[in-house]
Amino acid sequence: MTDHHVVLVQGTDPVLRDREVQRVVEELLAGQDRTLALEDHTVPNPRRGADADAPRREGPDDGPDGAGALELPLFAAIANALRCHPFASAYRVVVVRDVGNLVAEQAAWLAGWIADPGDAARLVLVAGGGRTPAALEKACKAHGTVVTPETESTAGVLAAELRSAGIDLTADATAQVLAHLGEDAGRVPELVGVLRAAYGEGGALGAGDVDRYLGEVGTAGRFDLTNLVDRGDVAGALGVLHRLLTATSARDPRPLHPFQVMAMLTGHYLRLARLDDPAIVTKEQAAAALGMKSAQGARFPLEAARRLGTDGLREATLALGATRWQMVKGVVLRRAMPGVIAAVVLGFSRAFGETMAVMMVVGNTAQIPRSLFDAVYPLSALIANNYGEMMSIPLYDAALLAAALILLLVVLVFTLLARIALLRAVRRAA
Repeated sequence: MTDHHVVLVQGTDPVLRDREVQRVVEELLAGQDRTLALEDHTVPNPRRGADADAPRREGPDDGPDGAGALELPLFAAIANALRCHPFASAYRVVVVRDVGNLVAEQAAWLAGWIADPGDAARLVLVAGGGRTPAALEKACKAHGTVVTPETESTAGVLAAELRSAGIDLTADATAQVLAHLGEDAGRVPELVGVLRAAYGEGGALGAGDVDRYLGEVGTAGRFDLTNLVDRGDVAGALGVLHRLLTATSARDPRPLHPFQVMAMLTGHYLRLARLDDPAIVTKEQAAAALGMKSAQGARFPLEAARRLGTDGLREATLALGATRWQMVKGVVLRRAMPGVIAAVVLGFSRAFGETMAVMMVVGNTAQIPRSLFDAVYPLSALIANNYGEMMSIPLYDAALLAAALILLLVVLVFTLLARIALLRAVRRAA
């Protein structure tokens, strides 16, 4: 990695990402004095007016997105650090954090520098503050190195930290730590450091040994709540809900608002309602209905939809505050629509071929109707009225058989059109 002048550090957990930044910086410094060779900058959010000291510009270039973005004091300091040769070190290591806050012009300038960095500086870009600009990420992949923490799962970080610290945990203690910390993997290194300071290396620590050092509960994954609700684990679901509404971490500095939890549950059960279809029986069909690329990821929603069934989805929809009409429209009709369409098709097809009832009410008059209330002469009535004379009058047999063929074709065309409409309705519901 030291062969590259640019390193982009990515990761979703800020604590683990910062540890990776520290490791990269130490490797790039290669023993140089940090006070002389290191500059660390954090890009503020331009929408929050963090650069209030910057001169106000009038006209179309006003604001951080205009041409004055390169002249803002913070970015000017970054640009000077990258272009100027240091006096007391071989090169300068410049760390730029929260690169997601860079505006387009600043990202373009850095991408140009990355393409031709020179020997004056080494640049470490740290993700954060939003999505990394595409031009900057593309330049780093082409001319630098992109690094991420080895793992960001709580179980993976715990195993790596325990192995590094020379500490063993029993199965019960490991399960207790994972359940307590939840998705807050950034707290694992600190916890392992405390356990090492308290108990030293070697030996196996039990659940009682680690319980006193666990601290506050960690955050929970959003899918943990829906999984527990689907399984009917009321106590576990309430515990996860408490974490979502109260627990914070470096990754999630603010707990979820109750409306966010409601939206999450609503979206989850709307996705399950799409799978409440007798035509969806495989993982591939479920993935297509949900718009997912991986069929393996659709296995769990499909199993949850089968466990709940239509009655369970109806109760879940009502429990989330939906009105009865919203429940009928979103769950019941979605499930029953293919059957309703099929019933309408069968009814019309039966009406097309009806004979005696039609003969009694339509008038049996051979004329072109001008309104819905005029007398007509349906094909089925024509065939029934003249069937007795079919063998006595020449060409009657051919005419009546032609009328029967036309009636058959009309019913066939209507059935095909109804089938197409049925498939479109099912696809639209999915």
